Amino acid sequence: MNSPPVREEGLVVVRGGAGGFVQEITAGRHHLVADEPVSAGGTDRGPSPYDLLLGALGSCMSMTIALYARTKKWPLEAVVVRLRHSRIYAKDCTDCVVRDDTMLDRIERSSALRTADGRAGTEADGSGHKCPVHRTLKSQISIQEVAAS
Repeated sequence: MNSPPVREEGLVVVRGGAGGFVQEITAGRHHLVADEPVSAGGTDRGPSPYDLLLGALGSCMSMTIALYARTKKWPLEAVVVRLRHSRIYAKDCTDCVVRDDTMLDRIERSSALRTADGRAGTEADGSGHKCPVHRTLKSQISIQEVAAS
């Protein structure tokens, strides 16, 4: 799985072998490893794909909240975003349009903010929902297959 690093901005390359779940991820000059937990047959060498997805969403939300605070000149010192992924039946979803036996993905999120003067709070203005990754996940996504290069 060793190959030259990918330097094209915006291109992510994922490589894995046929014998397990470990994946090597290259994003520009950054290298990550993804895997499944032992309980799912992996070796737990890295976060699971859903953990990486939640990390992408949480980091984007945290960055957006911090940017919003800087723009508003709020004395924000730290942002902590906690996320959890689960699958639920549509019929058990109180705020869903579809109510049948299909499964839906649910992401629960909470944000805690701390100001420079030590005050704690939560994100009441909804600025985290304005992050690009949140908007992407809430939109209709088209994933196109292209010829391998």
